[in-house]
Amino acid sequence: MPEATHEEVRVEAFPGRPPVTIDPGKVAPFGWWAAIVVALVAFIDRVEYNLVAGALPAIQEHFGFGDTLAGAIPTASAIAGVILLLPAGRLADRGRRTSIIGLVVLTWAACSVLSGVATTFALFFASRILLGAAGQLYNPPASSLLADYYPGRARGKAYGLERAGYYLGLPVGVAIGGALAQAVGWRSVFFIVAVPGVVVALLVFTVREPLRGLGDRIDRLRGATGADEAPETTLRASMLGEAREVLRIGSLRGVIVGLSLLYLGLGGLFYWLPTFLERTEGLDYDAAAGLAGGVGGMGIVVGIVLGSRIGDRHHGTRSAWRLRTGVGFLALGALALTGAVLLPGLPLRLTLVALSCVGFAGAIPNLTAASADVVPARQRGLGFAVLQFVTTLGGAAGPLLIGLISDAVGSLRIALLALIPPLFVAIVLLQRTGRHYDEDARRALT
Repeated sequence: MPEATHEEVRVEAFPGRPPVTIDPGKVAPFGWWAAIVVALVAFIDRVEYNLVAGALPAIQEHFGFGDTLAGAIPTASAIAGVILLLPAGRLADRGRRTSIIGLVVLTWAACSVLSGVATTFALFFASRILLGAAGQLYNPPASSLLADYYPGRARGKAYGLERAGYYLGLPVGVAIGGALAQAVGWRSVFFIVAVPGVVVALLVFTVREPLRGLGDRIDRLRGATGADEAPETTLRASMLGEAREVLRIGSLRGVIVGLSLLYLGLGGLFYWLPTFLERTEGLDYDAAAGLAGGVGGMGIVVGIVLGSRIGDRHHGTRSAWRLRTGVGFLALGALALTGAVLLPGLPLRLTLVALSCVGFAGAIPNLTAASADVVPARQRGLGFAVLQFVTTLGGAAGPLLIGLISDAVGSLRIALLALIPPLFVAIVLLQRTGRHYDEDARRALT
């Protein structure tokens, strides 16, 4: 589709720099580099985080622990990150976001090395907790950064790229973990992956810090050049007070709860899928990790492309379009996952896993972009921190819940069925949330 053309205008875009000339009619007046770099950050985060899932059988054999402790590794890591999320969100609303993200990525690389040198399970567990604590800190500043670089109709694609990196990192981390653990030993896995982490951190420092509210200002320029700017509001002193103010936005509350239930299912699925295939299909763990990674990655790519295109296509012209699109994809993912757990046969199971990944990957960027649409620019860092806070708790519960049930009943298949009901609850909740979305989105621009 050809882009609309507008008269070029000069705007202040970057702190301490002269105004730049842009065409507000372009979908992405500043290009896609910022979104690509953030996608790489999300990718390397999930690769490092999910190495354990691919190498889990080898690590369990080395240290000698059961499924409950195995499920507790990502859960404890995520909870450690949650503790720092609200301060990170507040810092994202005040500090230089590109510097915050770059330093966080360097910290991930250091924590990955610590995992490789751990000599006891306690030390390994502690290193993963440190990685989890650092891993959650990139999301609030990165999400806020994207909202300022990209106006409303480009946000679905921008967040789609970030979510593509994030969810491609899941299967790639699983596949790399399994393959390298089999080939060179599980310790070497963590040393090797630290290197690209350093490279990505250096790329982050090439992105300029934009002025806050820049994307919203471009939206107003599209309506009428010289339109009034949104009034600046004094930031509140209390972090918890700001969080309560953000949570008064009804649509945001619905999206947060819906996404947290989705992440519970998705986190549990990806963490345990290689082990599930190993136990039910009799595969070696490196083959199981490779299949899980390949099939999941293919589904994620298709879902991101479809979800982003469909979600952006009618944004602003059809009521609650992004939420409705997200609900449709989520329903597809939930139904396919149900079949993948219940129906026998490796080819059918892998096909349904791929289809479930299409659904989840198509839903998440639409719901993430919808949350950006309903939060004012001055509060987006904290808004995304609150979103990440609750969704991280949801995602953290998935692996531990499955591990507990698996040890209790002796069946990983039965344990995976516990992921299904929360997904359908999320569908119903998000459908109801759509009633208030358009009004909340209008308020965010005033």
